[in-house]
Amino acid sequence: MSTIETIILALIQGLTEFLPISSSAHLILPSQLLGWVDQGLAFDVAVHVGTLLAVVLYFRKEVGSMLFAWTDSVIHKKHSFDATLAWWIIFATIPAGLFGLFGKDFIEENLRSAAVIAFTTIVFGLLLGFVDIKGKQNKQIEHLGFKGAMLVGLAQATALIPGTSRSGITMTMGMMLGLTRDAAARFSFLLSIPAIAMAGSYLTLKLILEANGVDWQAIALGAIVAFVSAYTCIHYFLILLDKLGMMPFVIYRLILGVFLLWFIV
Repeated sequence: MSTIETIILALIQGLTEFLPISSSAHLILPSQLLGWVDQGLAFDVAVHVGTLLAVVLYFRKEVGSMLFAWTDSVIHKKHSFDATLAWWIIFATIPAGLFGLFGKDFIEENLRSAAVIAFTTIVFGLLLGFVDIKGKQNKQIEHLGFKGAMLVGLAQATALIPGTSRSGITMTMGMMLGLTRDAAARFSFLLSIPAIAMAGSYLTLKLILEANGVDWQAIALGAIVAFVSAYTCIHYFLILLDKLGMMPFVIYRLILGVFLLWFIV
C-alpha cells in the first residue's frame, strides 16, 4: 500500500472501530470503489495495536482498578465491584473467542461479500434505532448482572459477521437490557479490550509465521493514525452521545447499506 492509502485506511479503522457503524462496511469501500488492493496482514496488525492502545489509555483508570481488584480477588479472595466487572468481561469474552475459533473459516469463505455487509448494516442499524427509542435506559453498569454481561458477550460474538459492528451490537444489547446509552457504550468499550487483544495476537502470530518481509514503517504509521483517530473518536462519542443519541448513526447506517446495495446491483 502507498503511504496515503495506509493513512486513509487506518483513519477509517480508527474512527469506525468504536462507532456503531461497522468498520468492515467502510473498509470494503476503498477496494470496491477505488480498486485498492487488500490492505494485508501487516496493516491489520497495525490498526489492532493502535485501537487497543487507544481504548486502554482512555479507560486507564478503570482498567487499572479492575486489574488490581481482580488480582486481589484471586489472591486474597477480596471482592469488589471492580473485581466483579473484570470477571464479567473475562467470561463475556469467551463466546467471541469460541465463535472466532470455530467459525472464522466459514465466515471468511461465505460472509465477506458486499451483499452480506449491506444487509447486516441495514438490519442491525434498524435494531439499534428501535432499541434507542424503546429501551428503558435507566440502569448503570453495576446493575447489568452476570447474565446481562454474558448476553452482551454473545452479542459481541455475532459481530464477527461483517457489517454487524462490534460496538453497535454490544451497545444495542446493553440498551436492550436497560443500560443507559453512556453505560452501554462504556461497557462495550471495556469489553472490546480483550476482544481486540485476542484478534491482534492472532494476527501478529500469523504475521510472524509469514515468510514475506514486513514493512515496519507502514505498521508504525498505521498504528499511530489508528491510535489517534480511535482515541479522539471515543472521547467525543461519549461527550456527544447523550445529546445526539443513536439516531444519527442509525440513519448513516441505512444510507450506507442502501448505497452498498445500489453499488452491487
